[in-house]
Amino acid sequence: MSDLSGALLIVGLAVLAGAVGGLVLAARRRPAAARPEFSPKPAPAPAPATPDPAPEASAAPPASSVATRLHELAFGIPRQPASGDPQHRAVAAAVRALLNAPVLNAEYAPRRPMLLPKLVQAINDDDVSGRELSRLIAKDPAVAGNLLRMANSAFYRVNSQPVESIDRAVALLGTAGIRSLIAAALMQPVFKASAAQFKRFPDVTWLHTQYGATAAEAYAALVADSDPFAGQLLGLLMGLGTIMVFRAATDEYAKASLAADAGTLADLIERLAPDIARRIAQDWELSARMLDALAEHNPAVPSGELTPLGASLRFGRYCGAIAVLQGVGVLDEDGGVAALRAGGYARPDCERILVRLAKRQAA
Repeated sequence: MSDLSGALLIVGLAVLAGAVGGLVLAARRRPAAARPEFSPKPAPAPAPATPDPAPEASAAPPASSVATRLHELAFGIPRQPASGDPQHRAVAAAVRALLNAPVLNAEYAPRRPMLLPKLVQAINDDDVSGRELSRLIAKDPAVAGNLLRMANSAFYRVNSQPVESIDRAVALLGTAGIRSLIAAALMQPVFKASAAQFKRFPDVTWLHTQYGATAAEAYAALVADSDPFAGQLLGLLMGLGTIMVFRAATDEYAKASLAADAGTLADLIERLAPDIARRIAQDWELSARMLDALAEHNPAVPSGELTPLGASLRFGRYCGAIAVLQGVGVLDEDGGVAALRAGGYARPDCERILVRLAKRQAA
């Protein structure tokens, strides 16, 4: 990933952090008794949406769900089932063997952040001072470098004087900025996928990951009464799992000198991405509740049986998909809200999250 792409990635996360920062802060300041009770409704199948499609999808037939429309946007073709051709089945088997190996392939897995567990704990501890956080960040050169680069970006820099100390950068960015920094450090080595086919897939997946992580963070604070940063990390981990499966699969197709099948790729992603995300979380020594939330990311698990973080992740992925479709004109504002309600999220807090994302998109 180029320096410019990395900078845009960091600033993009910073903008999204600001998109729901006020909502999250308000939820944290709200007395515990006043927080909405966590009782999500079971999610029925999304109703068909009917807005005019975006130009990129004009040749595709009308989609019947948010997931289908997102698939058609990412792959550029109508959704089809996985190919039954023996060659495609052989590629799929090779991908499963590669990604189900006891140790994740270092070519696809992101580096293990040395200080991630301590950083997560420190950011969520109100008693940890900025100076203590600075000392912790200084121990990881990659995170420290990204911190200074982010602090010197046009989004944060307040004057012509460069930000040269970690202490000053921490004070300038605040908690939301530090969270965005950590997110960027996690994502940067992985979101560099390139393929001869489906060149739009990494960009659409990155947007979905950004919006999904931000929506999961806000839902955790506003609805699930849970840890917002954990919700954000879960959304990012699902993005990591998705892009890892895509990269591994397209590489296997290239080795086989075979044109990739979009249906087979989508099937592999749906089956493997949540488990890959969970294995990354396990390797990073994240909490058991985060591992449980990733294990619950399965349509077979009813909404009413999800843990608070599991519900935050499910909402984030769904709301993030709607936000991506709104951004390219597949859904307008009314269509986005209607899709959100059809997915079982007919409550003001959920709609506020989507509206805030849409406003930041427009800005």
